[in-house]
Amino acid sequence: MMMDDYLPLSYVNQFAYCPRRFWYMCVQSEMAENAHVLRGVQNHRHVDAAGYATDATGTRAHRRLYVISHELRLRGICDLVEEAEDGTLMPVEYKQGRRGKWNNDQAQLCAQALCLEEMSGRPVPQGQIFYFGSRRRQEVTFDPALRELTRTLVAAMHRTLAHDVIPPHTDKRARCRGCSLIDICLPAETEQLTIEH
Repeated sequence: MMMDDYLPLSYVNQFAYCPRRFWYMCVQSEMAENAHVLRGVQNHRHVDAAGYATDATGTRAHRRLYVISHELRLRGICDLVEEAEDGTLMPVEYKQGRRGKWNNDQAQLCAQALCLEEMSGRPVPQGQIFYFGSRRRQEVTFDPALRELTRTLVAAMHRTLAHDVIPPHTDKRARCRGCSLIDICLPAETEQLTIEH
């Protein structure tokens, strides 16, 4: 089976945040580091050891678990998947900072759940996101609306790549402020040129 067109799970997050950012990363292999990215890389070192362990409650923690969905043409690594004694699976994603205003982290986590469901044949009703900034886990329920949003995002990602045209700048300019690719994307400069012409 050819998996050249299977996209990394992390790109669901990038696309949900900004389709143009996704384009730069996926098509042009652009990645710039800023303080936020470097903190994320540093924090992730604590969770990047592959393997599993079982705690006193009988919950098995699978770290760096590879998952795939042939239906969605997605693949990637879950930071952590907790498996309860009854077989219930729960993905846990680790993120830098605090919970944002947007649903990109939740969509990425839901994509992980869809992969786990396809692979295991078991329902995955919820997951959690651990934010290093607040040192707390946020529970995410994979309700029909989030599942539909995630499937819609994944389909749009594949369509965007098939059309081979860079997406426009986001109209949600607040997202540009902390973006590590702002010096490559140049949203303000491009907007100024558009106004002048």
